[in-house]
Amino acid sequence: MRPAREVAIVAFGQTRHQRSTDELSEVEMLMPVLHEVLAATGLKTSDIGFTCSGSSDYLAGRAFSFTMALDGVGAWPPISESHVEMDGAWALYEAWTKLQTGEADTALVYSYGKSSPGSVRDVLTRQLDPYYVAPLWPDAVALAALQAQALIDAGETDEPALAGIATRSRASADANPHAQLGSSAGQGDYAVRPLRTGDCPPVGDGAAAVILAAGDRARDLCARPAWIRGIDHRIEAHALGVRDLTASPSTRLAAERAGVFERPVDTAELHAPFTSQEVVLRKALGLGDDVDVNPSGGALAANPVMAAGLIRLGEAAARIHRGASDRAVAHATSGPCLQQNLVAVLEGDAR
Repeated sequence: MRPAREVAIVAFGQTRHQRSTDELSEVEMLMPVLHEVLAATGLKTSDIGFTCSGSSDYLAGRAFSFTMALDGVGAWPPISESHVEMDGAWALYEAWTKLQTGEADTALVYSYGKSSPGSVRDVLTRQLDPYYVAPLWPDAVALAALQAQALIDAGETDEPALAGIATRSRASADANPHAQLGSSAGQGDYAVRPLRTGDCPPVGDGAAAVILAAGDRARDLCARPAWIRGIDHRIEAHALGVRDLTASPSTRLAAERAGVFERPVDTAELHAPFTSQEVVLRKALGLGDDVDVNPSGGALAANPVMAAGLIRLGEAAARIHRGASDRAVAHATSGPCLQQNLVAVLEGDAR
């Protein structure tokens, strides 16, 4: 999808991601992030034309849990608001679409997830085929291990190479004050062979928010906006047995439609919760060694469910804001083994 109207990310904020935030409710975890992005732009809640959120009732364990988070936004006087039962990256896509219509000039997008209260590995089995697969309770780690083994069998990678991805990502996270894990985290024992614990994302709680603005409004709010030059999302077949787990055609198609291959990118923020998934995404996006992949540490350093994809877009935008990047690709995924994939191209104005 190419924009008919210029829209940019003008502010990004996130929590310091932690293994557990038992002392905080979702609203208490979210409010400082919302205040941060509003303060960065000088906007008030009443200045926002559209608000969209992403979260999961399955994590919270209660229906319509996202309505409680609106207490942190401030829904009175009444606001134009929507919600997606997805990662916040898809909430950003909805907000971007809203701004394309011209019905709003600014949008607040936020997402959050608390994985600590229960077993996220069990919760994620509920997104599988409810008749043939979900009753077997295969969790995300076991399915990712199947994908990793398929890559190894195909000669695409090996265990030392996967360990290298983990080491590089978490070393990068040492410079990220929001990351949950850094270089001190080792590879550990096997979680599910051939994946070790170091190949898997940490379980933790966190939230993130961005503000979008269109045209001259974006230039007023940010010294160097991160313009969304293209954005698209695609989906693989639901049945794992009919997919080639060593490739991601949906990522490649989304990247083509978003314009990734028109010019080189200097940065890639990939939502790859498992080291093996970075191998698949690098191939699908055609990323060479000259591209700085996950300078934030990526999902291997912090993976708050429902917020990690939005964080990839926010981290890429933040690098453009501060001049560390000129053209970046951001990726978000949902579902087992990279089932659903969103790709966006972000660019800064020429310097």
